[in-house]
Amino acid sequence: MQYRIPQLKPVISISFAVIASMLLIISPVYGQQQKPKNKQQPFRWVNELKQDLPGVQHATFRSPSMKIDVGYCIYLPPQYKDPQNDQQRFPVVYYLHGGRPGNETKSVRLAQSLHKHISAGEVRPMIYVFVNGGPVSHYNMPEREHAMGEDVFVKELIPHIDATYLTIADRKGRAIEGFSQGGRGTTRIMFKHPQRFCSAAPGGAGHATEKRISEENGRESANLVFVKGDNTYDLARQYAKDPQPDLRILIHVGTKGFNYQNNLEYMAFLKSLKIPFEQLIVPDVPHSAMQIYQKDGLKIMQFHAENFRRAGMKD
Repeated sequence: MQYRIPQLKPVISISFAVIASMLLIISPVYGQQQKPKNKQQPFRWVNELKQDLPGVQHATFRSPSMKIDVGYCIYLPPQYKDPQNDQQRFPVVYYLHGGRPGNETKSVRLAQSLHKHISAGEVRPMIYVFVNGGPVSHYNMPEREHAMGEDVFVKELIPHIDATYLTIADRKGRAIEGFSQGGRGTTRIMFKHPQRFCSAAPGGAGHATEKRISEENGRESANLVFVKGDNTYDLARQYAKDPQPDLRILIHVGTKGFNYQNNLEYMAFLKSLKIPFEQLIVPDVPHSAMQIYQKDGLKIMQFHAENFRRAGMKD
C-alpha cells in the first residue's frame, strides 16, 4: 500500500513568516526594531555639572592659547572652607578622565570616595581637580583646531589653579592620576613633565595601544596619528636615561579589566628600564575607576599623601 505525503510547504512558509514577524518585534537581533543607541555627544570644552557632589564645584578659565573658556571640576576638602584655615595651603591631585573624548564631569563621582576618606580623617586633606582632556583626551593634536589637550592642562590649567586656589604651587604638592585613557595620559605626562609632579598614579591604561603607536611611529590607526615618540613606551625610555627629578609611581589595575594583562606587561617593561614603581592589583574588579576606588581608593589617596610628605610638605 502506498501512502501520500501531504504537501506542507505552504504551511511551513506561513509558519516561518509568522515566526520572523514575531522575532522582528521581540528581538533586536533579527530585525530593525532595535532601540537606537545613544549618539555620542560632540566634544565641548565646557560641560555643565549635573550632579550634586560633596565639596565639588564647576568652574571655567580662559585659555590663553585658544581664546575660549575651558571647564574643570574641583573638589575642595571640608578644611578648605574653615575660616580658621583661610591661609592654609593644600596639595593638589589632577585627575585625568577616561574616554575619548570625555570631559571634566566624566570622573567627578569619585569625589564621593574622596570626601568620605578625607572627612573621616583617614588621609590628609587634598584638592582634586578633574581635567577636561580635549577632543583626543590628554593628547596634543597640532594639526587640529583647539585640540592641544595636554598643553591646555599642563601649561594653562595648572597655573590657573595655583593662581586661584590655596594650593602648594610646587611639584612637592602636586600629583597626577587618571584611569583608562586618562591612565595613558597620566603615564605620558608624568614622564614628559616630572618637574611638575612628585606623585603619579596611572590606572587601567591601554598600554597595548601605546606600544603599537611606538612601533608604528605614532600611528594608532589610519585616521589617528600622534607626534612621533609621544607614547608611554618611548617616553619611559627617554625618562630612564635621566630619571630626574625623582618621580614616585603607583600603577593600579583590576584583575578583571580588559587592560589587566597589558598593564602587567608594561610593568615588566618598566622593570627592564630600572624605573621604580609600586603596584596596586585589585582582585575581581573590572575596568572601572569607580569600583577600584570603592574597594581600594584609600590606598591611592594615601600613596599621594605619603609622597607629599616625602617631598617636604608638613602635615
